[in-house]
Amino acid sequence: MYTFIRKRRKEAVTDYARRVRLLKGGRNRLVIRRSNRGIIAQAIRYSVDGDMTISTARSEELRKLGWMPRRNTPTAYLTGMALARKLKGKPDDYVLDMGVHNPAKASVLFAAALGAADNGLKLLNNIEFDRERLSGKHIADYLSKAKEGTQFSAYRKEGIDAAKMEKLFEETKKKLSE
Repeated sequence: MYTFIRKRRKEAVTDYARRVRLLKGGRNRLVIRRSNRGIIAQAIRYSVDGDMTISTARSEELRKLGWMPRRNTPTAYLTGMALARKLKGKPDDYVLDMGVHNPAKASVLFAAALGAADNGLKLLNNIEFDRERLSGKHIADYLSKAKEGTQFSAYRKEGIDAAKMEKLFEETKKKLSE
């Protein structure tokens, strides 16, 4: 078992000091992780027998609402909103758990936490975030200037142009807040 712990610490997969501090608080955790293909937000309750997942929201679930998920700020915000929607009626406090990621003001992890907080989830953390980035305006601006074959060309393949992006974001946000 100790080799497993040393291996996870060496690979920077788990920050055990931070994890112990979070668990000692006895609060439920809002765990947000970024994968290669999307965003995962989970509400976790600590138990002596092992952590218990209360609810999970994945960015892929946003396809049903008309949003094309990516690993970007608007998708993270909407994923946080989706988790808070699933947790409606469960009046618990949550502490943000970002794992080994360092807090950054424009992080997609903070965008997901802000989305959860905006949709009614009670977070005990203070989150500072530039709200102009939430709707994807910065992506739409780049998309309108970018040439074919660039980093955002997948949006064009799916028929999403700069003008549609912000409107699509607002429609999806409205569906999640209902």
